[in-house]
Amino acid sequence: MQSIQPLDRVAFEIGPFTVYWYGLIIGMGLFLGWLLATREAEKVKLDREIFTDLLFWAVPISIISARIYYVLFKWEYYSENPGKIIAIWEGGIAIHGALIGAVLTAVIFAKKKGVSFWKLADIAAPSLILGQAIGRWGNFMNQEAHGTEVTRQFLENLNLPNFIINQMYIDGTYYHPTFLYESIWNLAGFLALLLIRRMNPRRGEVFLYYIIWYSIGRFFVEGLRTDSLMLTENLRIAQVLSLTLITLAILILWFRRWKGLAGQKYTDASQFINFNKTVLMKKCNHYLITSGCRETLGSLLYFSNSFT
Repeated sequence: MQSIQPLDRVAFEIGPFTVYWYGLIIGMGLFLGWLLATREAEKVKLDREIFTDLLFWAVPISIISARIYYVLFKWEYYSENPGKIIAIWEGGIAIHGALIGAVLTAVIFAKKKGVSFWKLADIAAPSLILGQAIGRWGNFMNQEAHGTEVTRQFLENLNLPNFIINQMYIDGTYYHPTFLYESIWNLAGFLALLLIRRMNPRRGEVFLYYIIWYSIGRFFVEGLRTDSLMLTENLRIAQVLSLTLITLAILILWFRRWKGLAGQKYTDASQFINFNKTVLMKKCNHYLITSGCRETLGSLLYFSNSFT
């Protein structure tokens, strides 16, 4: 029998604290996604701090919603073991639950800030799919979210490096590296979204294309996985939700164009100028320097409208 040791899940230890590769990889995905979004925000004349503020709320809420989603579809187990519901360190979160939480947070956040949700979503979409592409490597380190059984020869025929092949050797059996399939698909989606964004599409459509792209890939990859949440014996929840999201995204694309709700382009900054005007006017009134502040505000709005 082959003696193949998996990669160590522990990145390093600091005293009594253990830092795992999974956490580091997820953190890297979040950081790169945040960096990409804040830089893009500056290009469209939006305060980059808005994504820092959004991340502050979206991350914890997404983790909670990802856990709730998982628990709900495993309720038969958790209803008998309620003490395990909060045991998130034992595993059990779902990316679809996290996305639902993130979108709901962004909708409320955008309303509170007086900015377009669609604009925020368009900026964030490439960051989301890049973070997902990176995050799947955390599953790789944990030897989880893999597919059905395969042979070593099958993996070698894919020209995979040995460290991936060996990590897919679990309890004496080789498995499909579904983490890799999804990671590559998401990386391709990231590049596609960047290309679409350069074409200056209508507002909201970068995000909707993200939903469609990710859901198509997830539908097919999910069919290979062995750890799927099941709706019935033969019906995977992630596949049902993926098909639902694809349909909804296409319908929203059509409806917004049909009703003329997608008139603004991605680079249009008018709404953000109005938002900045509101914020600046509040500051003017607060400091009781209305006259001078209004002149400064007028100059800012003039130059903002001149940017391309």
